[in-house]
Amino acid sequence: MQPKKKTNERPQGKKPDAERRLRQADRLARVLRVLQLIQGRGRWDTKAIAQEIECSERTVYRDLAVLELAGVPWTYEKESSSYRVRPDYQFPILNLTDEELLGQATAASATKAPGLDVNLGAKPTSEKLAAKANDKSEQILLEAQRFTEVLDLKLADHSRHRDFIRTVQWALIQKKQVTGQYQSPYEERPVKLTLHPYRLSLVKSAWYLIGRTPQESLPRTYRIVRFKSLRMLDEPAIIPNDFSLKAYLRNAWSVYRGEQSYHVELLFFKNAAEVVTETVWHHTQKVQRNSDGTVTITFTVDGLNEIVWWVLGWAGRVQVVQPLELRQLVLSQHRQAIQINEDDKL
Repeated sequence: MQPKKKTNERPQGKKPDAERRLRQADRLARVLRVLQLIQGRGRWDTKAIAQEIECSERTVYRDLAVLELAGVPWTYEKESSSYRVRPDYQFPILNLTDEELLGQATAASATKAPGLDVNLGAKPTSEKLAAKANDKSEQILLEAQRFTEVLDLKLADHSRHRDFIRTVQWALIQKKQVTGQYQSPYEERPVKLTLHPYRLSLVKSAWYLIGRTPQESLPRTYRIVRFKSLRMLDEPAIIPNDFSLKAYLRNAWSVYRGEQSYHVELLFFKNAAEVVTETVWHHTQKVQRNSDGTVTITFTVDGLNEIVWWVLGWAGRVQVVQPLELRQLVLSQHRQAIQINEDDKL
């Protein structure tokens, strides 16, 4: 009698664990999709839901029953012939760690600072979390905000341009074009611009819109405070998926990238050595501490028109080693300053 051969066949009707878990995950994803639909806009009856998630109406009824068992209070509105989640229903608070609560509180404090207070910020979120949190979590949220303050960021005054910033944010989210009047310092009068917005960015002291006009192939940088008017259009915007703000700015000192790249070497004297090294001024920065107490700092910068003003701020405490073009720019500005301040007519 021949021994029975072992086979890998499983008993009929029994499914492996991996397959069962996959089916459960698919069902959970489908139930969450139903919840997303009836929470959002639009009119969703069983037929519309079934078509959207590609299942039968019977399956939709089962998924609605799962949501009901989970405590989600959905209702069927006869007036709109659609399913809706009760508007006053609030989902349970997230299980946040102490570090996450501290991060939220810090964000709430930061977004209250002038220049960063461009919308409601994180404060309303913190207040809602505190209202639903346990005593310990509530204390962390409230006390961290109480003792964390952000002051005097030296940002450009955006108090009159908050609506413009929000307009750009919504245009980016909805992928719509924007249009408005822009006052360039190099133009006598404001010019009308229509832009495909690419990014909204806070760089050093101001908010900027990076966008492209329909007539141009490459984007440009526009300072938000220079817009005299700005509104969102109902025209779709083309925002490249591969656009990178870092690649766009590359080695610009701030936001305006010059065509030529320079290796900048600056020698800071002892009376500035400690202060200047407390900050990372540029992503290409390299610091060398010298035996005599001075510090040599080098950068790779695209264009010199922005860094020259930073160097002038260290007047009397820094020497431009290279490039020669930067040294000449610094000397020229110093000569003009001396001439203006020595004028007896003032």
